[in-house]
Amino acid sequence: MLRRLLRTRSLTDMAAEELSTAQLRVLSHPMRLAFLRRLRENGPATSRSLGREFDLDSGAASYHLRRLEAGGLIVEDPALGTQRERWWRAAEDMSQFDPAQHDDGSARRYVQSVVLMAAEELQRVAAAVPRADAGWLAESAFIDLRLPLDGERRQRLRADLMGVIERYRTEGTADGGSRTQVRLQIYEQP
Repeated sequence: MLRRLLRTRSLTDMAAEELSTAQLRVLSHPMRLAFLRRLRENGPATSRSLGREFDLDSGAASYHLRRLEAGGLIVEDPALGTQRERWWRAAEDMSQFDPAQHDDGSARRYVQSVVLMAAEELQRVAAAVPRADAGWLAESAFIDLRLPLDGERRQRLRADLMGVIERYRTEGTADGGSRTQVRLQIYEQP
């Protein structure tokens, strides 16, 4: 499958591009969030191919893609498309969201969709663990701990971790290493 290379912007630059309230509304639908993640991870796709992949008819897939496009989250890839077939790609390589910036229900619905998607992904990972090779286990890290953090220290931890990710992202771009999907979630138990 086609793989998109990360743009050379830093995570700090990307952090300034917070999701808007309108984009949160678009992404609060789990299927749209799944489409966006799929386009980011595996590159451009058509509504027909996404429909097959997600077991949707092409009309429903097209509807979700149009909503993502209207929200500025995906764009048509003219290099791949034809008059009869439109290829879509993610407009950005990542989403950054600060819940403190949004007080409306769209923020809560978006976070709920992200958490549900993470739970589904962890279930798939759990099912694959018995078949996983020793290398995968040795290179993975599953950390669950409690840290004494107030609001300021939580923000510092977030900034420090984003700095580490940025360093590895730019180093990986320079040496052409293969891409590894990284998931990072920091939250207090509600």
